[in-house]
Amino acid sequence: MAFQKIGFIGLGLIGGSIAKKIKSNIPDCTIVATAGHQSTIQTAYDEGLISNSSLLDFADFSDCDHIFLCAPVNRNIEYLSVLKSIIRPDCIITDVGSTKSEIHKAVITLGLEHNFIGGHPMTGSEKTGITNANASILENAYYIITPTAHTTSEQLEEFRSFVQSLGSIPLVLDYETHDYATASISHLPHMIAFSLVNLVQEIDDNQETMKTIAAGGFRDITRVASSSPIMWENICASNRTQIVKLMDLYVDKLSYLRSLLVDYDSDRLMEFFQSAKNYRDSMFIPGRKTESSVYEIYLDLADEAGEIAIIANLLAYKGVSIKNIGIIHNREFEEGVLRVEFYDQNALDHAIVILEERNYKVYKR
Repeated sequence: MAFQKIGFIGLGLIGGSIAKKIKSNIPDCTIVATAGHQSTIQTAYDEGLISNSSLLDFADFSDCDHIFLCAPVNRNIEYLSVLKSIIRPDCIITDVGSTKSEIHKAVITLGLEHNFIGGHPMTGSEKTGITNANASILENAYYIITPTAHTTSEQLEEFRSFVQSLGSIPLVLDYETHDYATASISHLPHMIAFSLVNLVQEIDDNQETMKTIAAGGFRDITRVASSSPIMWENICASNRTQIVKLMDLYVDKLSYLRSLLVDYDSDRLMEFFQSAKNYRDSMFIPGRKTESSVYEIYLDLADEAGEIAIIANLLAYKGVSIKNIGIIHNREFEEGVLRVEFYDQNALDHAIVILEERNYKVYKR
């Protein structure tokens, strides 16, 4: 892929992180950007990330080799209509949205299938903005690629290579499969968390007993309810068909579980719980066992040979035993690329002190 001039429309956490990684890989490339706020552009310019110091008109993107759409999905679709008459015939437009069907349908309607390849880097956190952008958040994270029916094999392979150059793991899916899968493993859990938190809020007593005694299990299952309401309203708007479909399936599953409780079918309850446990355990880092308390931290990690060994050896030298260690590939709404688990709270606390003294960025749960 040619990277002489790259355009970014939107330069927040994900767009800024991609731009920083590209600039690190190809220092001589020219990056131009526009955003919702002049302060974003000024920050990026002051860092030497982009060549323009003020907001751009769309005409300024006419000679870009590639354009990254990094705004909310509905805004990106609006930008496509404007860019159609501006871009070069060989320009590739991509996006970073967490839903793909709406933008792909717009691409088809606009006749831009030769110029568009969808993208979804599955990484990020609740923090936003260019000031939190970091090239390392892309490393070892899944980056889903959704080509169009007219994407050539050469274009797809070039884009796959680009994703790998970011340090990410490319995964090619059609856009409908992507939206159904993300609705299942990301969007539906968020809907459940929002609903559960609102339920507990509504049924709690005046002394806020439930809020007071809420323990690890409740906090873990509802942590994602602290995500941005604006972001999730946008996600629901762009993927509501798939989310509703999955919510219906979930209601059916919950109704089935309710029937087992009403009839108190012990054998089928055990089978239901065991099936869930087996599948959930298969998602764990090899060797992890289910426990009521998990002592874990997450770290940013440079994608360099021996980095995991350095951390493991450092902790071992200081007498801290590691229970499990591994890379997190799907870090959407998560922080840190490396997960480290310990046997007890003392080991966890000691490890945090050791790692922070060595200037590692530690994220605690």
